[in-house]
Amino acid sequence: MIRKTVERGIVAASLVAAGATGFAYFDKSGWGRVDAASLQSAAAQGASQAVVTSVPGVATATDFSGIVQAYGPAVVNISVIGKAEQTPTAGQPQIDPRDPFSGMLPFFGQRAPRETPMVRGQGSGFIVSPDGLILTNAHVVDGASEVTVKLADRREFKAKVLGSDKQTDVAVIRIDAKNLPVVRLGDPAGAKVGEPVLAIGAPFGLENTATAGIISAKSRALPEDTYVPFIQTDVAVNPGNSGGPLFNLKGEVIGINSQIYSRTGGYQGLSFAIPIDVATRVQDQLVKHGKVTRGRLGVSIQEVNQALADSFGLQKLQGALVSAVEKGSAAERAGLEVGDVIVRFNDREISQSADLPAMVAATSPGTSVKLEVIRKGAPKVLTATVSELKDAALAQRDTQKQEQGRLGLAVRPLEKQEQREAGVAGGLLVEDVAGPAARSGIQPGDIVLQVNGTPVTSPEQLRALASKAGRNIALLVQRDEVKIFIPLQLG
Repeated sequence: MIRKTVERGIVAASLVAAGATGFAYFDKSGWGRVDAASLQSAAAQGASQAVVTSVPGVATATDFSGIVQAYGPAVVNISVIGKAEQTPTAGQPQIDPRDPFSGMLPFFGQRAPRETPMVRGQGSGFIVSPDGLILTNAHVVDGASEVTVKLADRREFKAKVLGSDKQTDVAVIRIDAKNLPVVRLGDPAGAKVGEPVLAIGAPFGLENTATAGIISAKSRALPEDTYVPFIQTDVAVNPGNSGGPLFNLKGEVIGINSQIYSRTGGYQGLSFAIPIDVATRVQDQLVKHGKVTRGRLGVSIQEVNQALADSFGLQKLQGALVSAVEKGSAAERAGLEVGDVIVRFNDREISQSADLPAMVAATSPGTSVKLEVIRKGAPKVLTATVSELKDAALAQRDTQKQEQGRLGLAVRPLEKQEQREAGVAGGLLVEDVAGPAARSGIQPGDIVLQVNGTPVTSPEQLRALASKAGRNIALLVQRDEVKIFIPLQLG
């Protein structure tokens, strides 16, 4: 699927400075993931649902204390330890000892590289099985070298990360414990806009905080999160709530609190939860297979507005408008065409374009599905066999491996203007590095001029020379105005 692009910076501050109680970073667009602090104890006994008097057409007060007492003990605090990303001190360049050009820089003003400091961070999670299976956000445990879970009764356990899925921001961890309190899982599909909901977490480090609000919207598609139809709420979710549960009136978890929209770093009435059915599908695959597979059609889609509905002869504003069909894809084989409006997927209505990617992603590769489309104002039914979606990062790395070959270099010939600016004749611009090239300190933007003394002008020539080389090879590389031979040890 081609994701709809809306400017947003997600910064998932799962690792925060030592001693901090938890916070999130936000860029100017406001989007950010929520990060967390600790969760203390809550009473284990009590009613399993909120008390509310229902009067048609009349708003009433809701008491969530029974839910907090009954299921608060199943909410845990997750502490992580990892390494911080170092940034150079102003005016003092940090020298990477692997960088072959480090010796060519001016001596004065340099500092010896400092040891990467360890940092700590915290998040929330909740127990889904009595033998220690816990759900949380992927960004809470991302980059962690050590994960500790603190229960509501103050016991602490080292946790193992069974797997995490950045696409949905869901992670599964396990602790070695038995007979643990668990939450009850509900059905997000039955949730209604305007329905009261409850979150439990530790906003800004304030332990065992319960906040409540209503469901503001369903099936929200956030920038770069095509595969999650988020539940939007106005629950006060702040830095500290990340990975914690979102309860409905019955005391059932219907979502995992994951993201907020804020221009200040704090609550502004827009919080987003991952539907629990999405999370449990990810959980099942991570526990069984250690990875997540998703279905794929191979189309680009866009929302249908009034003008487009009029243009394509739609009776109502619904569906996903196909703007591109990938060659050789499941969509092309099924006969989908640009201009088709997909209105149903396996008998499930597509009310807005954001519904389709989540439905396709949840479909097992190889499954035959029925697509109902509107083509030139007339309904049409097509059958597609869903293919497998390759993770973007993995797919990119696979492609690069083919291009990089033995050296670990992805290169392209320099344009004439680039050659003039660099003062070279020929040469190859490094676009990406891996393997031997990365280990030797070559960086994107460097220019490869020679291989073992032979000038190179094309990627094909570079690959041919590398294939004939033994275990060692020397590249003449230019960075800015400095040229240096860099030895690579090949596998």
